Amino acid sequence: MSEAAPLAPHLYILADDLIWATRLAGQGRTLGAAVVTLNGISDLQALVARGPLSAQDLIAIDTTTRGFEPEAAVRTAAGAGRTLALAQHDDPALRAALLEAGALRVMPYRALFERGHAILAELLGLPLPAVGSLEAPSGSGGTTK
Repeated sequence: MSEAAPLAPHLYILADDLIWATRLAGQGRTLGAAVVTLNGISDLQALVARGPLSAQDLIAIDTTTRGFEPEAAVRTAAGAGRTLALAQHDDPALRAALLEAGALRVMPYRALFERGHAILAELLGLPLPAVGSLEAPSGSGGTTK
């Protein structure tokens, strides 16, 4: 009897900024996560309406958007699962409000740029690929190209 390979955790991304959405998606895919880009607050609401996410899944929200209220979006997302908020490093009031709204962590964009793979790997429970590797870890512990 063989065991089924564990499912990859999902990384749900709500970000209006194409550069940061693309960077997050690329980092998630490199780690082996199943990446889903949410196209606005209505997609987030639909995701939450489906019920709780798995314990490994993560919702990443870009809080610099103008399309929705960041604290409300984090509060909505946190009702369904673990939520990572991306915010400016120089806005401590917003950072505190996002944590109060239920964000697991509030990460400045600079940290995403400098250590994004390591931070996402930790939050998603995935191994970090070797530096310079073109291979991404698979859910079963092997690698895929």
